Amino acid sequence: MHNEHTDQHFQFRIDNGEHIEAKDYMPDGYRKHLIRQISQHAHSEVIGMQPEGNWITRAPSLRSKQILLAKIQDEGGHGLYLYSAAETLGISRVELIDQLHSGKAKYSNIFNYPALNWADIGAIGWLVDGAAIVNQVSLQRTSYGPYSRAMVRICKEESFHQRQGYEIMANMMKGTKEQREMAQDAMNRWWWPALMMFGPHDTDSPHSSDAVKWKIKRETNDELRQKFIDKTVQQAEIIGLTIPDKDLKFNEKTGHYDIGKINWDEFHRVINGNGPCNKQRMEHHIKYHNEGAWVREAAEAHKKKRLAKQLEIA
Repeated sequence: MHNEHTDQHFQFRIDNGEHIEAKDYMPDGYRKHLIRQISQHAHSEVIGMQPEGNWITRAPSLRSKQILLAKIQDEGGHGLYLYSAAETLGISRVELIDQLHSGKAKYSNIFNYPALNWADIGAIGWLVDGAAIVNQVSLQRTSYGPYSRAMVRICKEESFHQRQGYEIMANMMKGTKEQREMAQDAMNRWWWPALMMFGPHDTDSPHSSDAVKWKIKRETNDELRQKFIDKTVQQAEIIGLTIPDKDLKFNEKTGHYDIGKINWDEFHRVINGNGPCNKQRMEHHIKYHNEGAWVREAAEAHKKKRLAKQLEIA
């Protein structure tokens, strides 16, 4: 029998399909990998509220306004689930936010692009949330229990977000010439950044091998990207949108679509802080985080007051 506090026993449990819980033994590398991945996921959910939030007051109907409001609220909730899951690994919310503000922690590159018009809100829901779902469905079976359970609820809500975006694009493609051009323009600008959401190719991803060995990730970056491409190309064809890739073609041998080269120089330029909206996104988050300090202080004071009252009764 293995000693429960060894890497050997940990890997045995992983290989056996068991969930690892917060108080279980885990190697430092596993813990660090999870903190990096879950915090990046949480930051992405919260920062991702910004480009859509700009369109709440400009939504074209009351129905679309209500749906967009609900979607943005969902994304904020996803961030809270994920911050809570990260905290079970021994890091505080304050540390997580400090890492975001200092640039030590990252969020998804895609949110450093601007939402220029209503078609962009459709593209974000359809392509960005669609890519997120492909990645997150497999995370429902990730090896860390608190992360896995958070993902179950998040995936249910993200599937509605994807449909909301696809509905916007489908309706615009049924509209005027100008509306169809807007939808295609949004498709052209969001397609490649959406493919970059899955991260570098497997051969260039330093974290992929450990993540797969520990079953944090169940599928590699390239496997997940291919799933998204195969599904989305067909969805685009149904509503009459063109994928902005002259090299796109269906490969009869593999049964998958082949694509052109992804511009990884752009990916690295944006992730290093030089995207169109990096500065704006972070300044916005820091400003409203600082202005909300009184809310956190009030909540902490209320918590202490309630605890003191419970101790008096006990």
